Amino acid sequence: MSDPAHPGARPADGYAGDLTPQQAWDLLADDPDATLVDVRTDGEWRTIGVPDTSSLGRRPVFSEWVRAGGRPNPAFLEELKAAGVTHGPVVFLCRSGQRSIGAARLATASGITPSYNVLDGFEGAPGADGVRDQRGWKVAGLPWSQGPASEGDA
Repeated sequence: MSDPAHPGARPADGYAGDLTPQQAWDLLADDPDATLVDVRTDGEWRTIGVPDTSSLGRRPVFSEWVRAGGRPNPAFLEELKAAGVTHGPVVFLCRSGQRSIGAARLATASGITPSYNVLDGFEGAPGADGVRDQRGWKVAGLPWSQGPASEGDA
């Protein structure tokens, strides 16, 4: 399934499609109803950093797709709804663009559409040297900040 409203999205099965980090930023900048949802763990937000959408006049939503240790978050959809995420467009972001696929599929199946996945996530997959500095939100030069998410975001 791909989203004809965003022809730049790479077609995907079960959600609106995959966007590059820049395409995701452009969608967030162009559509005041678009929401960024960071689905990484609290530990990742605190140690790796978080996307910064403050220049767009809004903040990302932080909801763990899985808890530390890989346990699924059974309250994921309830957390989205509590944060006001009831319709799209929604852009889901994780560390490397894998967990966010599951989040986009679940959101789509729950009627939150269109839902997108950010290719390569916040940091991308590790390069040959094991360092995550090849692709992703940070490497694309998109706004981010170091440190924990603000209280009330998670």
